Amino acid sequence: MVRSGGRHPLRFKVRYGVHQHPTAGLVLIDTGYGPRVTEGAGRSLPLRIYASLLRPRLIEEHQPTRVLDRLGASTADVAAIVLTHFHADHVAALHLFPKARIYAKAAVHARVEARSRFSNLRHGVFDELLPQDLSSRIVDIDQLSVKPAPNGLGEGADLFGDGETLAVNLPGHAEGHFGICFAAQPVPLLYAVDTQWCTAALDPGKAPGLPAALVASDRRALAASSRRVAAFREQGGDVLLCHDPSDSPYDLPEVPQ
Repeated sequence: MVRSGGRHPLRFKVRYGVHQHPTAGLVLIDTGYGPRVTEGAGRSLPLRIYASLLRPRLIEEHQPTRVLDRLGASTADVAAIVLTHFHADHVAALHLFPKARIYAKAAVHARVEARSRFSNLRHGVFDELLPQDLSSRIVDIDQLSVKPAPNGLGEGADLFGDGETLAVNLPGHAEGHFGICFAAQPVPLLYAVDTQWCTAALDPGKAPGLPAALVASDRRALAASSRRVAAFREQGGDVLLCHDPSDSPYDLPEVPQ
């Protein structure tokens, strides 16, 4: 995962976000994994193979329904979901939120719909995990106004019209991949999603080799996005990654046993 790093086993996290916005309401950023990936006879053979190879371990207390309950909310209270890209570990629980608006890239979703199931697999997309009515619920982030993000990050789509929550393109990992910059925080936070898998890979000379580079849709774009994220951090911003195995102050504390 990190070039020139040692060899030792790591258990990667799969994060999704919960954000209470003053006007947009309760917002999720992606949905994480769920039982639709790991269980059920109705899964396609490719999805069953995917689950067998990656062996995701679901933690019940971390599932969206349990997290929302812990926060005093329910799935019905979720007004919107920001979908950073269409990989399985980001969309697997979309079915729990049939009324939520979906902030996503409409052009990318249109390409997913137009491709065959086999072609989507080549892009890391399992279309069986996507709701059939998704296109009618999408708010196209490419049609939103843009605002400058802090720390030289560039421009981002202003998701909720207040300049505080910006969708910033970070290409390379997957088709249409973007991160979320919380620009109004005392220390600006960039959720860089899957730009890298661990924060050490943002250090100079530590960009990942195999196997991490194999899953990139565009290695050159991934390297350029990694440099932008690293520069944002060097300018004093906080960076959070979806799969970084280290605990973060932005993680929800574990439930006491």
